[in-house]
Amino acid sequence: MNAYPQPAIALVAEMEAAALEAPARAVALQGAPGCNGHRAALEHDAHCLPLPCFSFEDALDAVKEGRADRALIPIENSQHGRVADIHFLLPESGLSIVGEHFMSIHHDLMALPGARGPFKAAYSHPQALGQSRHYLRERGIVPMAYADTAGAAALVREAGDPAACAIAPRLAAELYGLDVIAENVEDAADNTTRFVALAREPLDPFDLRGQTAMTTFIFEVKNIPAALYKALGGFATNGVNMTKLESYQIGASFAATTFYADIEGAPGDPRVDSALQELAFHCKYVRPLGTYRQARPRG
Repeated sequence: MNAYPQPAIALVAEMEAAALEAPARAVALQGAPGCNGHRAALEHDAHCLPLPCFSFEDALDAVKEGRADRALIPIENSQHGRVADIHFLLPESGLSIVGEHFMSIHHDLMALPGARGPFKAAYSHPQALGQSRHYLRERGIVPMAYADTAGAAALVREAGDPAACAIAPRLAAELYGLDVIAENVEDAADNTTRFVALAREPLDPFDLRGQTAMTTFIFEVKNIPAALYKALGGFATNGVNMTKLESYQIGASFAATTFYADIEGAPGDPRVDSALQELAFHCKYVRPLGTYRQARPRG
């Protein structure tokens, strides 16, 4: 807790105490109170008890240790790409994806009461800074990375520097007594972040019958020519829609690539089962990360 700026510590302690009393309602999130993860948790489940954690690893540990029922982690943003390296974090954690949540992201520029600039530096999470980079460049404000958006707001309050500002959700300004100088400073009006909900136990795909399901998994193809082409062919021939495919490296050999994928459908569907069987034939391994209800609007 001491890693948070002083204005956030009392709020964190209060929220931790509430979660301790009812861990079955607790949702772990990365960031100080007032961050976008805090907002997302309340949107995803209005009756939950948000549990602030300083890092993504801390949030996952809270679930593994039973201090929270779920964690809600941002994994990608429509404007600035990947947020958390869930590819690395989730397989190591042993948790499963049990849901997803899409949230519109709006950033406000906030500063000490009465401060109106000019501002020399803006503190925020690197994602928020990247999503507001045109706004900052046009005004000559230097972006300064911090662990999370709301923590940056608390830092500005603690530092007491009228030339410093933060980019964070409006909730952070309310919690830490800052003035909102400018609203919606993100560079794209449709700025959206996808969160995934993680739990100790996976959902049973059988329970998702009648709903549009998503299945997430990682896999490593055999290190032979055209292995990826052949591995993915089964999804085309079985009519299974793959909505996400990302590659990443594990280790320093750079000889074989691991892939992270999302598909529409669930195991138990003959089309999905056939596609996954064909995938496995061309891979060193296929590891499921979860099957859950699709939240993304179809279009």
